[in-house]
Amino acid sequence: MPVTSRKLSTADERRGTVLRTAIQAFAARGYYGTTTAEVAKAAGISQAYVYRLFPDKEALFVAVIDHCAALLRENMTDAVAKARGREPETVLAAMRTAYARLIQDDRDLLRVLMHANCAASEPPIREAIRACYAKQVEYVRSASGASDDQVRSLIADGLLANVLVAIGADEVDAPWTRTLFAGSERA
Repeated sequence: MPVTSRKLSTADERRGTVLRTAIQAFAARGYYGTTTAEVAKAAGISQAYVYRLFPDKEALFVAVIDHCAALLRENMTDAVAKARGREPETVLAAMRTAYARLIQDDRDLLRVLMHANCAASEPPIREAIRACYAKQVEYVRSASGASDDQVRSLIADGLLANVLVAIGADEVDAPWTRTLFAGSERA
């Protein structure tokens, strides 16, 4: 009988699995409502192993925020590469469209970032979410050549889009939703 050997996961592979699983868990219940035991169970590992990878739940959540920031950056980088021109307005339009698609397709990413904003009273989480915004703003500025007002508008539109997607505003046809969606990519 042939013997099949089981390939053991590296710590980096497990870390990636834990991060992806933690995004789903934190998206569903937030920072305060999610336990490391729930993350471990969903990842198919022991809670002790989660603590070998991350010293505590706060460090895990900060790593999740950092991972989400990297996903946002990847999304924006792809948008810039696909933009039909290099003028700031063209690049920003490509970014806006890509972001609207991202948060529509990946609701967990959206929810985690919203939960992170709500948990920003915890200093390490506050620093991580600040760093996330700083990275996005600086990337948008450098990749687009846009003015501060244009960058601020893109970020503000993105934050509004987060709320609209989170509350399912696209399912409501009413004057208030038409007003909030006016002139934007309908998420």
